[in-house]
Parts: sequence; structure tokens; C-alpha cells
Amino acid sequence: MQGFAYQNPASVADAARAGAAGGAKFLAGGQSLLAAMKLGLSAPESLVDLGAIPELRGIAVAGGTVTIGAMTTHAEVAASKEVQKAIPALAALAEEIGDRQVRNRGTIGGSLANNDPAADYPAAALGLGATIQTNQRSIAADDFFKGLYETALKDGEIITAVKFPVPERAGWQKFKQPASRFCIVGVFVSKGPAGVRVAVTGAKACAFRVTTLEAKLQANWDAAACNGVFVSPNDMNSDLHGSAEYRAALVPVLAGRAVAAS
Repeated sequence: MQGFAYQNPASVADAARAGAAGGAKFLAGGQSLLAAMKLGLSAPESLVDLGAIPELRGIAVAGGTVTIGAMTTHAEVAASKEVQKAIPALAALAEEIGDRQVRNRGTIGGSLANNDPAADYPAAALGLGATIQTNQRSIAADDFFKGLYETALKDGEIITAVKFPVPERAGWQKFKQPASRFCIVGVFVSKGPAGVRVAVTGAKACAFRVTTLEAKLQANWDAAACNGVFVSPNDMNSDLHGSAEYRAALVPVLAGRAVAAS
């Protein structure tokens, strides 16, 4: 790992100014970035640590919306009584992320900004029709995930919070790689203010929605509605954990299980 400068701002405004410098990267939980730096895959000239900014933490439920600060850890989301009551599937998803260390250090904002193709939170954001709030604007989840490790975030833009509309029903199912607990395929389903939504992670370059399953579940919110639905394997990931066809076949199966669990 090469040398780098380290900054520890106390406010979002200070962090934005520090991050505007060339070669700077924001440090959230560090569970992905620090590993990438150790492997030589990322070499920032400066790290801007967001950990000392209190306004980026916390969970609030009001007006049918769950708002989670970007620096809130996975463990805090999983343990939150408010999240467990409002969106149990979101708390269950957070409880399954990585291992105990990852859950206690990793953050929701860091996960979404990193946009790992097998990360859990992108499926929740898409599956619930969330809004990603930054220091500059609000971005609908449908417009946020652009490709492999690519998002709509601009240089120097900081995620400050994620707003989830409270659904009538929601469910999550994850077919995981047993060592890393990353998704081979994960499916989040919901029925609520944003309509019926089915979001998948682990199967392509980034999380995506499956409109054929959404149409079936809009007509009949029942696990059986997912039976036999064809999901194309085109553009799906294929690796030692599963072929594109295998991942495609898992999607309706996991969607049905998620509906049953909702």
C-alpha cells in the first residue's frame, strides 16, 4: 500500500471541500476501499474519513419513510427496533451482510457508493424505491446504479442519507457464497407506495429490476405467481459459483421465497 494523506473533517461541508482535491477518496467503513488499496487496485492520494461527522449517522421513521444516515453501520440497521417494525426485511438483509466485523464497520452509504455487483443494499434500495440523498441533490434508486462499481455520484459528491418508503409488504432472500456471504443471487421484493418492485443483486454488473416478475406479482401477490417465470440469462454473471443460466433460474425461485416471507 502506497503512502497517502489522511483527513478527518467534522462536517459534510468540510468533507466536501477536502474531497474536491484531485486524488482524494471518501472513507466510510473501509471494508472495501482498504482491501482494494492493500491489493494495489486503488491508490488515492488522500483519504477523507467521514467517521467523525455526526450528521451522517442515525435512523428516523416519520411520514411513512425510514431515513438512515449514510454512516450508519449494517449492525445498527439490523438492531434498530424502528427498522424492524417499519421494514423487517431491511433489518433482516442488514443482519446477513458479511461477518460480524463487516457489519460493525461497514456502512449503508459506503455500500451504495461502492456498488459492488454482489452487495446486498443495492437490491434493497431498488426493491423499495429508495431515494439516495447527497450533499448536492436527491437521486432515485432507479437512476443511481449505472454499472460495475459505477453510480450516478459525481466527483466530490457525498451520500448523506437513504430514504426508504415504508411498504405494505416486503421480503428478502439471499443465495450466498458461503465464505464471503456475498450474493450469488439475492432478490428483494416489495409492494407499497412505489408499486410492486423486484430487485436482484449478484446476477449482473449491478443490481437491476425484473419487470416480468413485477407484472405477475402486481396481478397476484403470491409466491406461486413467480413459478415458471422466465428470466433471460443474457448479460448475467458467469463464474465458478454459478453460470449465467443458473443465476437466471434462481431469480424467480428466490423471488417466490421472498414473497412467501413478506
